[in-house]
Amino acid sequence: MCSAGATQLGLRAGRRQLVTVAGRPQPTVVRDPTLLFAKPDVRVEPRGDRSILLNATQPLGPYPRSLSEYLLHWAHLTPDRAFLLERGTSDQWRGVTYKQALDAVLRIAGGLLALRISAQRPIAILSENSVEHGLLMLAAMHIGVPALPISTAYSLASRDFGKLKSIIQRTTPALLYVADYARFAPALAAIRDLHEAVVVVGGDGPPLSGATIRFEQLYRDGTEAAVEQAFQSVTPDTIAKVLFTSGSTDDPKGVINTQRMLCSNQQAKAQVWPFLEAQPPVLVDWLPWNHTFGGNHNFNLILRNGGSLYIDSGRPVPALFARTLANLKEIAPTIYFNVPRGFELLVGALQTDAALRSRFFSRLQLIFYAAASLPPNLWDALTQLCIRTTGEPIPLVSAWGATETAPLATDCYFQAQQPGVIGLPVPGCELKLLPHGDKMEVRVRGANVFPGYWGRPDLTARHFDEEGFYRIGDTVRFVDAKSPELGLVFDGRISEDFKLTTGTWVSVGNLRMRAIAALAPIAQDVVVAGHDRSEVGFLIFPNLVACRALCPRLQPEADIAQVVADPSVRKHVARALKALHREAPGSSTHAVSALLLTEPPSIDAGEITDKGYINQRAVLARRKERVDALFARDHAAIIPLPIC
Repeated sequence: MCSAGATQLGLRAGRRQLVTVAGRPQPTVVRDPTLLFAKPDVRVEPRGDRSILLNATQPLGPYPRSLSEYLLHWAHLTPDRAFLLERGTSDQWRGVTYKQALDAVLRIAGGLLALRISAQRPIAILSENSVEHGLLMLAAMHIGVPALPISTAYSLASRDFGKLKSIIQRTTPALLYVADYARFAPALAAIRDLHEAVVVVGGDGPPLSGATIRFEQLYRDGTEAAVEQAFQSVTPDTIAKVLFTSGSTDDPKGVINTQRMLCSNQQAKAQVWPFLEAQPPVLVDWLPWNHTFGGNHNFNLILRNGGSLYIDSGRPVPALFARTLANLKEIAPTIYFNVPRGFELLVGALQTDAALRSRFFSRLQLIFYAAASLPPNLWDALTQLCIRTTGEPIPLVSAWGATETAPLATDCYFQAQQPGVIGLPVPGCELKLLPHGDKMEVRVRGANVFPGYWGRPDLTARHFDEEGFYRIGDTVRFVDAKSPELGLVFDGRISEDFKLTTGTWVSVGNLRMRAIAALAPIAQDVVVAGHDRSEVGFLIFPNLVACRALCPRLQPEADIAQVVADPSVRKHVARALKALHREAPGSSTHAVSALLLTEPPSIDAGEITDKGYINQRAVLARRKERVDALFARDHAAIIPLPIC
């Protein structure tokens, strides 16, 4: 089987920035934004209906018909370079090179064909990120079979398995993969009568029976011709994956991701960030592959650019973050991706651990945050920590998009001057801005946009306008309307904003970010309440570690109710409310009361996603009694705005 050529892939060969250190070539660490990024430029076209079209002036370059072309390319060009790695049972890194990955993918693809798995009967992956997960996903896509990575929370954290049942019933998979049968046994039992799939189990364990096989049994020899025929039938419009939205207000929607979406998105990324082709990227990344951020943006970035992905089994929660820190002490990334909660924990560790700080920044070229805007205190801390360690600042950037846009619709071509800037349209993607109250609604069209929801043509039709733009449901604004090249700022979700009874709009996204910054470090997240009321209130999900630090006299075994009721914590909240009022006294720009919640957000109720994003509407609906108490102010736990 021949590898795809560099011209076909749109890869620019021979661009390696090297210096010699102690007689040995080493990649330079370039952090200058003018050297990292393409020139920021955008075409702005005002229209007679008051809408505005935005396009990148740089045209989208060629891209392959299939992600597998990248694997073929690197397996031929750099066969011994590490591709996917994870911690093994001995705590050592184990994994596959590009050549080993290709060999495994071709053999697993033969095993899938032997099981008569087809494009109409996808494979469902219930387990976390792993080398086996990655190889199975690539093997399915190689022969045109959709991969369905499903949130582990639906199997391991859910109590009723409702979302998992809904997905399995609607997609009728031919294969289910779990890494560990014992951990997933309750979930598998809950869906036993809903499918006729073969269950594939990774790792070692007790003997299996029935329609359950070991992962290694997928490896088949002697099927090269059938695999090659299936691979050649893959087109840009072949379904590569189906990714599921969080399902906060309904059952999770299955978002069809085609090969065209994924390949064009990575080509656009490489044009915006040309430094990716200067040296292979190295990631230490936990972000789950059932989400577009981890599974499309990060995984495919490594695959497209021939990099190495170290799978981080840690999570941005206190109980698991030590794993992430151990990995970062050993493997220095060239780019670091995370969500704000992850950066909050990381900053605390970097401030106190000089060895970690030195290792982390040693070859880091930029930091990328997504899922929510980075609070200003974390933005400033990361900048200062890099200067303290390396003598220079590090670019802090973000992007914007959705599962339906593969995910990039905009990206930063530059170092923004403030958090929340989402950049400009990427090549091949077009934005349409329309007036929406005092904001601008944004819609998306391009090769990166999905063709529809799995099995839901009715829902698909409602999400596209008459010009074929996807109605994403977000609002944006220019950093400076007179200088559009400075980029766009995310301005909130249409579904989250609301009016007070006075007729004043509350911009939930902006107020939430201001609240988190004012409450730092004790607020893990803030929900803005005030629908059909004359004033605003906050429901606060507390950061218990930070709250406990404010009240050292409490016993270590004190429960969450005791912690949030401590006078030191309450005074901190009161001071934050007062600061917000002093900064912006308007009824829609501050809160008159706050309540620290003692129950964490629920996965089953759609209050939170795997990445830690809080769904405002779901929290407000589920906790109506708490909202009523917040405004009645007749509960001892309510913290009122101090009288100024």
